[in-house]
Amino acid sequence: MKLIHRLLVIAIIFISCKYDDQYSGDPMPIISALKLNKTDFKQFSDTVVLTFDYKDGDGDLGFESADSLSVEVKDLRFAKPDYYHLKPLSPIGSKIAISGSLRIVLKNIFLLGGGASESTQFQIRIKDRGQHWSNALVSKSVNINK
Repeated sequence: MKLIHRLLVIAIIFISCKYDDQYSGDPMPIISALKLNKTDFKQFSDTVVLTFDYKDGDGDLGFESADSLSVEVKDLRFAKPDYYHLKPLSPIGSKIAISGSLRIVLKNIFLLGGGASESTQFQIRIKDRGQHWSNALVSKSVNINK
């Protein structure tokens, strides 16, 4: 009887152990299905909303510190992108596969030149806590009007 009891305790301990070194999730974040709320915008009054799907095999998307900027959005009219903060999408330290949809809001889009309208596209990608960048997606062309 004692042997059965000991084997049962050992089995419970073995089953309850978590083996992170055997985790096989893909650490590279992947984004897909980039959508825009519309394609024609009035400068200084309309808001651009970018929505996209994400997957991350180890669940390390987002940062606790608001100073950590991990969403990159580039208006292709400009040389440099803008960066945004993303809160953790799973508990810090966990190793779980996550997926879902994110929404980025860009306010006050404007014309660069003196014309009545311009076209542009947006490129987006995300970075995880392991410093892995996702693939980049480029939106459909949008028109900005006076």
